[in-house]
Amino acid sequence: MDLPVMPPVKPMLAKTAGKIPPGMQYEAKWDGFRAIVYRDGGELEIGSRTGKPLTRYLPELVEALKANLPERIVLDGEIVIVRDGRLDFDAMAERIHPAASRVRRLAETTPASFIAFDLLALGDDSLMDSPLVERRATLEQALAKAAPPVYLAPATRDAQVARGWFEQYEGAGLDGVVAKPLDLLYRPNERLMTKVKHERTADVVLAGFRWHKSGPVLGSMLLGLYDKEGVLQHVGVCAAFPMKRREELVAELEPLRMDSVAGHPWAHWAREEAHESARLQGAPSRWSGGRDLSWAPLRPERVLEVAYDHLENGSRFRHTAQWRRWRPDRTPESCTYEQVEEPVGYDLAEVLGGGG
Repeated sequence: MDLPVMPPVKPMLAKTAGKIPPGMQYEAKWDGFRAIVYRDGGELEIGSRTGKPLTRYLPELVEALKANLPERIVLDGEIVIVRDGRLDFDAMAERIHPAASRVRRLAETTPASFIAFDLLALGDDSLMDSPLVERRATLEQALAKAAPPVYLAPATRDAQVARGWFEQYEGAGLDGVVAKPLDLLYRPNERLMTKVKHERTADVVLAGFRWHKSGPVLGSMLLGLYDKEGVLQHVGVCAAFPMKRREELVAELEPLRMDSVAGHPWAHWAREEAHESARLQGAPSRWSGGRDLSWAPLRPERVLEVAYDHLENGSRFRHTAQWRRWRPDRTPESCTYEQVEEPVGYDLAEVLGGGG
């Protein structure tokens, strides 16, 4: 492989804002795996956000990219899996699996798509020092004949259209909107774009915590909501605290500490068979790198309010929730899934067929 932009390249990043800024190019924020694709004739490599190769996990996408891309090109985009008209991040995460037999099976049962939204190189030319408006125009020409599962991400310069996307597209599993200055040069690993994400609040039950990797202070709170059968389900974690506050929380929560998991709603986490599910907080996972995921059970008596962006598959927070406040006025039993707002459904095919 001999391209004007060579792997590994870390993608350009975005900082968070509370509202959509004016005068920019706007795109949907996709919920998948960020990737840089490098093609040089018969050679093709898919690099992850960290620069590590993803190529071997996505054989069906490698073939689709070779069939749809110019001979020499470097693209920035998102790898996604679509199910029932919306993005499915859980299915995407399952694709990163070490067993070759499982890779082949998942390539057939949950094939991936690639959504391109930036162009780093074409032919013998690097475009990283070209402004966004030029890169976008060239990208549109380069992918003019691309067909599913390779897509050109819809983009608009109309802020009103972007606000409409922000409201509508969540129902298709998208995260929000990304805004990019029109004169933006491509700068790897720098936060020069702006992302506006959905945020809602929910009252949740505190049912335990993990210890921090640095020592005997709280690392993350384990959060739960009651389902229709009255079972407390794990929905995610809340983890962003100053170190002093982590120390204070251990002392503050000491009266709720349980000597063992016996009698706790999540006692099954301690059973060996529970480790088959990466959803359980005590379970190993391919992402843990061998970290100790042991947890301290608490009597599920305290309620807190957290901010979240959306639920993954209607069951748990897609990203780490953000602490807002204790809610002593709420009972744990009142913290149910019914309070969680579900976005109106929206077919992803309409998103990918849009523009502006």
